[in-house]
Order: sequence, then C-alpha cells, then structure tokens
Amino acid sequence: MNDSDITTVLLVDDHEIVRGGFRRLFDNTDDLLVADEAATGEEACRKYFECWPDVVIMDLSLPGIGGLEASRRILERHAAARILIFSVHENPVYLKKALEQGSLGYLSKRSAPSEMIEAVRCVALGKTFIGRDLIGMLADTLRSSELGPLEDLSPREFEVFRLLASGKSVSEIAVIEVLSPKTIANHYTRVKQKLDVQNMGEITRLAIQLGIISP
Repeated sequence: MNDSDITTVLLVDDHEIVRGGFRRLFDNTDDLLVADEAATGEEACRKYFECWPDVVIMDLSLPGIGGLEASRRILERHAAARILIFSVHENPVYLKKALEQGSLGYLSKRSAPSEMIEAVRCVALGKTFIGRDLIGMLADTLRSSELGPLEDLSPREFEVFRLLASGKSVSEIAVIEVLSPKTIANHYTRVKQKLDVQNMGEITRLAIQLGIISP
C-alpha cells in the first residue's frame, strides 16, 4: 500500500484510555494511521496545523474550549478540514450545530468500532457520515428547521452559552476564548436577550432542560 492510500487521523479526546483504544484499532487497520493526539480543544487547533491530518476525530466535551469551538476555529482557518464529531451527546442541537458549521460526520460513542472505521473512510473522501443510531434524530431535525430557543445563537454565542451554563464566569470565558471580558460580556448580553433569560441560573436550567449539559 502506498503512502497516498493511507488516511491520517488526529485523535481529539480528553481521556487517554479512549485515544489509546482507537489508536490500537487504527494500528490494526491497513489504511488508517494516527498522526497525532490531542486532549484539549486548544491543543487540537495547534496540532491540526502541525500535522495536517486527513481527518480529525473530535470529541465535544473537552477542557477549555469545547469540540464545537475547536472545530469552528480549525474550519475558519482551513475550510477544507474534514472533521468527524465523536461524542456521548446524542442531541439534535449539537448535531445540527456541528453540521451547520462544516463538520462532515457525527458518531455516537455507543457506535461499534467497525462503524468508526467506516465513518473515517467516508469523511476522508469529503462525504457526510451520520451514525446509524442517529439517523432518526437527524431526520426529525431536518423536518423541523427550528431547534427551539438556541436556533438564533451564532456559533460563538452558543459556545459562550455552553460555558456559562457549565459554571464559567465572564472573566474565565474571556481567558478560554482569548477575547476581552468586554467582548464576552457583550455575548452574554445577546445570549440573555435571544434566550429570554435573566441570569446565570436561568441559563443553566435551560441548558439542562435542552440536554446541553448534565444535571
């Protein structure tokens, strides 16, 4: 097999045991090769532009910036990046936001290893891949163009909303997002207006209600 037949992968997950499991899976697959690993969204952004993988396997629940924000930053700099979301979140909000911002695939962590291999090969070709156990949810999402109150949030506002709901302060989010506290405060104000909420407590309750964070 020639090097051109090998698909290189960047594994992004904050659990070393998860990355190790998929590294072993790909080591035993002739046409897939792990180029590098990352444990945070920030590290994923840096390593992507160091190793230029064919496919990024991106977890959503990461320390610091989440997988959606990391994907957005990569795609902003390299629109041809091929990203496969691999997450415990089987949620139409995450699914639609990921596809809207340019990720090509979405796979549940309940999926079989064989489906992961199929998904990576598909995404490497520039094709969309949705896990079989998520197809029904995708169909429901497409039938309804709305995602409730989160529909109008921009990708950056959604990330600020997620971080606020997770208990981060405006100043902490400013450090994570590498933006000024004033900019984050402006996003916070727009999030409250768009979601018709008054404070952090209401943001957290809404995020739990919509399945964005766990209770």
